[in-house]
Amino acid sequence: MDIEAFYEQNEARRESAEIEFGSEWTDKDLNEYELSWVEATGELYLMVEPQAHVTEDMFGDFRVSGEPVSELTVVVIGKVPSRAALEDLLLGWENAMLEDNSLTWLYQHLSATD
Repeated sequence: MDIEAFYEQNEARRESAEIEFGSEWTDKDLNEYELSWVEATGELYLMVEPQAHVTEDMFGDFRVSGEPVSELTVVVIGKVPSRAALEDLLLGWENAMLEDNSLTWLYQHLSATD
């Protein structure tokens, strides 16, 4: 679902504090993801970031175009009841995120809690 539909489904999401755990997560195809946690619902979600369009203006400056809301896809990947539990679960995420196909690390950590 797109990010707006995600928030419309549950207003508690929109009104809640969110903690971001990096925006450089990748899959095997090198698509980039942002990982966030919604405090009010305990939902951990990935937002797929479409490839940015970079253009050069007449002064030689590069401009990155914004993504339309409809292209920001959200997938809830789990629920974690507290920030402390989440920080324990994601210990080492800063380094893991920078590896190729870092979503594998993330999914392994999530499946260890099942």
